[in-house]
Amino acid sequence: MHDNDQALLERFQDRSATVGVIGLGYVGLPLALTFAERGFSVLGFDIDASKVESLGSGECYIRHLESDRVRSAIASGRLAATSDFSRLDEPDAILICVPTPLTKQREPDMTFVRRAAFQVRERLRPGQLVVLESTTYPGTTGELLLPILEGRCDRRGAGGTARSAGGRAPSGIMRCGSDFFLAFSPEREDPGNPAWGTSNIPKVVGGVDQISGDLAQALYGQVVDATVRVSSARVAEAAKLMENIFRAVNIALVNELKLVFDRMDVDMWEVLDAAETKPFGFMRFDPGPGWGGHCIPIDPFYLSWKAREYGVISKFIELAGEINTRMPAYVIDKLTVALNERGKPVNGSKILVLGLAYKPDIDDPRESPAFEIVDRLLGLGAEVSYHDPHIPVAPRMRSWPDLPAMQSVDLTVSALEAVDAVLLVTQHRDVDYDLVLNHASLILDTRGTFRPCDGSVHRA
Repeated sequence: MHDNDQALLERFQDRSATVGVIGLGYVGLPLALTFAERGFSVLGFDIDASKVESLGSGECYIRHLESDRVRSAIASGRLAATSDFSRLDEPDAILICVPTPLTKQREPDMTFVRRAAFQVRERLRPGQLVVLESTTYPGTTGELLLPILEGRCDRRGAGGTARSAGGRAPSGIMRCGSDFFLAFSPEREDPGNPAWGTSNIPKVVGGVDQISGDLAQALYGQVVDATVRVSSARVAEAAKLMENIFRAVNIALVNELKLVFDRMDVDMWEVLDAAETKPFGFMRFDPGPGWGGHCIPIDPFYLSWKAREYGVISKFIELAGEINTRMPAYVIDKLTVALNERGKPVNGSKILVLGLAYKPDIDDPRESPAFEIVDRLLGLGAEVSYHDPHIPVAPRMRSWPDLPAMQSVDLTVSALEAVDAVLLVTQHRDVDYDLVLNHASLILDTRGTFRPCDGSVHRA
């Protein structure tokens, strides 16, 4: 070992190292809390000043995380947050947890990763470990981050010496594997799942070189129950995509089967219950009104985009995308038919949407199909309200910028009796479904919550 990596390894092992986390959202904040709770000093970075202010006062802006964890970490002095990226030279390890969205053309948008990489480059010092956690295409760590951190490309992506915001060239070019170290370790968070958290989910780790991988494994090994070492950052990047593509394809499969069985007048959920009794060779996936979350609707297309560079068309990924993205339209069609049976057009009808979050029991609305459904209903002239106990105010969504401001309505007898239909999108556990069943004149159930399906309940 060289002096830089040996000293860094020792600081990881005795937990005297400072860990920096760029991006304090649904991935970065749980990670920062876990490191702080294991005895590391953690410095969190975020461009959102309101997040920094909230953490500074011991408040948690992510509802499914326990506020006591934040207050305790702040009070202990183990966790601090800042918007001052000039302090990136302070941490011994820098973990990048920024968004990796898609463009409208379903191509990777690496804006946030590139910005973070250049911010790190501005303050990079010998003896630092940089780890990318954001889900991305195989090759990102080595092909995008490495040249930036070594000063071999500028902000336009061209070759040459990287320059700072002030136009000055960094003093000297540092080399990965000796001066600094670089790895990839994908996040595996499952928000709202009490059984699995940052510390007990196995952590896949791959470095751009052997030493970087060793150091990253040593760091994460201090805070997680198990690390899964792979041969390279590229393999680690591919593993995360494999996980999410597997889910995306199977969600598309059950959604397509739901369309088929609906035409056959076969109850999809009864079919799933029966199939699930097989003790081997079957893994259950439930249909729904589309796909949501930051991973499943986005990550597969990172691979399909990269595959085209190698002359490969990933047909399963593209087909899964087609099926899952058409589900909101299918839901609207089913609602239209159900209203027509009662002599009501969608235009002018009052629709109450149950659930804006992309999955049950969390406050995360990212890529939720509920927003497209609301947008389509408004476009057809419906009056739309919503109830979600986890999202009191509907946030502004990048993909639906023109949606009006909305607040969650109380789920009461009068509210249910005042609408023409209730559209169940997300099945939160803390919703009184008996109240809905007893007082809604029409229910369109996209999640198989109301069983058996009869009377006022329709399936979509």
